[in-house]
Amino acid sequence: MAASTDPTTVATEIERARHLPGRDDWVSPHRNLATLLAARADATPDAPFLVYFDDDAGIERRWSYAETAAAVARAAGWLRGLGIGQGDRVAFLLGNLDHTIVLYLASWALGACVAPVNAAEAPDRKRFILENARARALVSRSLYADEARELARAQGVPLALVVEPGEDAGDAIAYPAAAEAAEPVDLAAAAFDAHGVEALLIYTSGTTGAPKGVRVDQYSILADADAMAAWHGWDASLRAMCVLPIHHVNGIIVTHVTPLYVGGTAVLNARFQSRSFWGRVAREGVRVVSVVPTLLEFLLEADAAGEADPPARDVDLAALETVVCGAGPLLVDTAAAFEERFGVPLTHGYGLSETTCYNCHLPPDLDAATRRAWLTEHGFPSIGCALPHQELAILDAEGEPVADGVRGEIAVRGNVVSLGYFERPDANAEAFRGGWFRSGDEGFRQTDPAGRAFFFITGRLKELIIRGGVNYSPLEIDEVLNAHPDVRYGLAVPFANRIYGEEVAAYVVPQEGAEPDAESILDFCRERLDFARAPKVLVFGQDVPYTTTGKPKRIELSRQLADELARYRDTQFRKPKG
Repeated sequence: MAASTDPTTVATEIERARHLPGRDDWVSPHRNLATLLAARADATPDAPFLVYFDDDAGIERRWSYAETAAAVARAAGWLRGLGIGQGDRVAFLLGNLDHTIVLYLASWALGACVAPVNAAEAPDRKRFILENARARALVSRSLYADEARELARAQGVPLALVVEPGEDAGDAIAYPAAAEAAEPVDLAAAAFDAHGVEALLIYTSGTTGAPKGVRVDQYSILADADAMAAWHGWDASLRAMCVLPIHHVNGIIVTHVTPLYVGGTAVLNARFQSRSFWGRVAREGVRVVSVVPTLLEFLLEADAAGEADPPARDVDLAALETVVCGAGPLLVDTAAAFEERFGVPLTHGYGLSETTCYNCHLPPDLDAATRRAWLTEHGFPSIGCALPHQELAILDAEGEPVADGVRGEIAVRGNVVSLGYFERPDANAEAFRGGWFRSGDEGFRQTDPAGRAFFFITGRLKELIIRGGVNYSPLEIDEVLNAHPDVRYGLAVPFANRIYGEEVAAYVVPQEGAEPDAESILDFCRERLDFARAPKVLVFGQDVPYTTTGKPKRIELSRQLADELARYRDTQFRKPKG
């Protein structure tokens, strides 16, 4: 039976999921994000908050807390002059810039909402986001000026272009010059409570249908920052490096809001570059970097090819406590290879935009052998234990908890759960049920001798390959494909088959210079997987189909390969003899 889309019922379910039974809801000493920044600037005005590098443009800028607060106050005053206030939304087509962080904070100082737009999105999706979000203004990087002008004109909203010295904004508002002339806002006087004040409208990167806007309030952002800081013991000495896009919650919250929360420093890169990664970590005394599994693969490849300058082995990484990794499927072999090659502990974690950012991490007190066991000995790397201010569970189809080792749906509840999807009662009714946010991800848990529940993700429920009525996780097959020495990237995808409903295919991007034989890779998989899981056919390609947040585009790839694989629709694949 379909879940009720009655507005009152849906609202009640969302509120139930946003609270922990019997616990105090207010988890932060800060009333909102504006008063947080004001407090930091007042306590440590000269301490570094933001360091920005654009290697391609030769730009390096450093912002103290006082300089950041002053720029945010002026930018907030400028936005207020455009008519932006509490509850309004501003769209940002910016990418990784230091000014992006200033403008996000300025919007939050007014109680306004940031609607980030991924520059890599298709034009029609950008138009949809601006229209659906009902943005009151668009702020764009000058690099995207022509497209931004069209978008702003179509929506009838003012356009501001962020320009570097010497650049011309043309008929658009030139930022930051316009903000420098504005009357600053008093950040410390921001009177609103964070609860229910929408701060982010993050559009999901679904492969079918229109994107869904996830409404994250200031309260949940503060709660998640507090949770990560408390879990890891992060304080004002934290220097967190961002190499991920800041149109997504990971780049925004882990490596910017959390350092702000503890009075630390954010080191922002315009883009990820394997060549300069280790040198920057060492020179900036970085303690934490947040990445996705794809970037671990890139770092391993660059090291093997001798492309890093300097390589990790030639720099002092003593300050680097951990690399946090999430937002995509992490292979066991990748986790083990990264720790072995670089000697840096890997903190695997899990979270979603719908639950603000991270919901669980591996505990920081694990010794190397125990951490390695949780990463490698259960078929999937553990995503860790629930962070403070939230609970995780593995639920069956009826919403009941299952036993250790039994697969079910990962569910989250607590102070980090979002306000739900914007104007999507159908999606809200499906996701918020029984006092939980139902993630759509399949997983299981195992309990350690101390009674701590360690969680694992085995794949998206909608991505499971259903062969002969049995569900198979594609991640298990990915693991084997990627272990082949000639495979740079391998992804298991389903295809329609008359005999079993779905069968397993492999999409493979070969290593540079390699010319692997398809049958040899299939034989490699058959030796390591049972017949049902082993790929039956293989398609070679050259593109690595990942989203900008490191998630494989498995459903989209399956759709793209459908015509090519249709020839096998009536084939009954038989287990080889012997």
